[in-house]
Amino acid sequence: MPVYNEVGTINEIVSRVKKVPFETEIIIVDDASSDGTGIELDKIALEYENVKIFAHKKNRGKSAALITAFKYVTGEIIIIQDADLEYDPKEYPTLLEPILNERADVVYGSRFLGGPHRVLFFWHYVGNKFLTTLSNMLNNLNLSDMETCYKVFTRKIFEDITIKSNRFGFEPEFTAKMAKKKARIYEVPISYSGRDYSEGKKITWRDGIWAFFAIIWFRFFD
Repeated sequence: MPVYNEVGTINEIVSRVKKVPFETEIIIVDDASSDGTGIELDKIALEYENVKIFAHKKNRGKSAALITAFKYVTGEIIIIQDADLEYDPKEYPTLLEPILNERADVVYGSRFLGGPHRVLFFWHYVGNKFLTTLSNMLNNLNLSDMETCYKVFTRKIFEDITIKSNRFGFEPEFTAKMAKKKARIYEVPISYSGRDYSEGKKITWRDGIWAFFAIIWFRFFD
């Protein structure tokens, strides 16, 4: 769970994860928050068991936070969970089902397969579809939502992968490397409660440009 300036949501999202009907280990990486998130994380560490909290001294981006978290994983299945409330842990049973039934190594939770979602930004949607289409073309996949947060995968399929991106480059890099490994990839529909910028949304057009070049780089040059 990468975290950056989520003081208003961090307690609720941890509470929701702890309520899922699975044994969980929560690994939280605070990417140099400046809004009091660190204080809330100190309280969470005292309140819950099986919660590991780490902190970056300098903001390095979502991918860097994930790289730190992956070093401490002990479970057999990994779920990436954003610290806001856009993605609901109630979806975990749906996300885990293809892996638990040994049909998949990786599961993407797609916001575009019919689940309920908040109606927001048209150009974000267009940009997402463009990046997903480019990724599909270069990696010979047919995903509907490459940029989704919800990626679930076995530790075994991931153990020899080295993630090199910072910021928001994890999504295209992970997708390219799973395609190269010929991992068994599934998609399932999820709900999505998107935020606008007044509510704390952080991704911008600059991240889209980086993702464009990351798709090409990790397909051909890494």
